Amino acid sequence: MLGQRLARAHHLLTDPRHSGSTIGTIAFEVGFGDLSYFNRTFRRHYGATPSDIRAVPRRY
Repeated sequence: MLGQRLARAHHLLTDPRHSGSTIGTIAFEVGFGDLSYFNRTFRRHYGATPSDIRAVPRRY
């Protein structure tokens, strides 16, 4: 379940249609109730912070 939430958050962070959503909004939307826990868990899983992932330019 945790992996699915993280994968969904990663998808939303990289989707240009959600660029206006804050990281906190995305975390809560995918089921995290604590932003600090989300950030810590995301960083452990992906080796980068949610902000780092969002900052990577996407090619479409």
